Amino acid sequence: MQQLGPQGLRACQDAAVAAGVWAVASVGGLLVTASVILGVPLSELGARAGDAGGVNQVRALAVAVVLTAVLAVVLSGARTVRTAQVALLLTAAALTGPLLTGHGAIERTAFWSVLATASLVVHVFCATAWIGGLGSLIRYGRDQQAAIEKFSRLALVCALTIGATGLLTAEIHLGGREDGFGLITQWVTTGYGALVFAKAIAFAVLVYIGRRHRQATLPALAANEPAAFWRLAAVELLVMAGTVGLAVALSRTP
Repeated sequence: MQQLGPQGLRACQDAAVAAGVWAVASVGGLLVTASVILGVPLSELGARAGDAGGVNQVRALAVAVVLTAVLAVVLSGARTVRTAQVALLLTAAALTGPLLTGHGAIERTAFWSVLATASLVVHVFCATAWIGGLGSLIRYGRDQQAAIEKFSRLALVCALTIGATGLLTAEIHLGGREDGFGLITQWVTTGYGALVFAKAIAFAVLVYIGRRHRQATLPALAANEPAAFWRLAAVELLVMAGTVGLAVALSRTP
């Protein structure tokens, strides 16, 4: 069985810490979600635990809490590539559950619900690969030209997919299938549309950064002048963090 190298072991240990934080955050998300759906303050939530357990969103978040806790344990003991692959599957499962019970899955008729939910799952997976890949590259891949070139190709695929799935999901939520181009007509007239617009601008900034990488910083990196690449990559990661914040706000906006 193939063993992980020093960088792989380091990455798994860092990921174990991140999974632990994710598990704790998931507990908070579960409690807040249950409180909002049931319309009771957190202090009274214990008395309504049975009602909370009957809510699909709450059950999905409870499963995510368990999966992320298991993920943290698995990663902390990961020594082989096989274990890392199992951790990857657990990560995908923990991401998917809550997405299947969001408002895109419960407010539309069957076809549009499935389409919106499938689009959202692909959207989140690609965003996770893009953001996580860039963060990993900055932390572990500074001296690996081949890894940087592979990530550049992956980032391009992720960006194209994120743009397409984001547009599709937003259109479905904004009623584009019934009312025309909802994304255009409602992004300045509804809270959801305004957040979509802000996220689109952030995404456009990321696309521009990607273009700058391909035109300028990657050739400079190949010429053994890495400073510009890593500076721009750090800015890119910060913009990604802001975009994720907008995405979280979007997921909580009806």
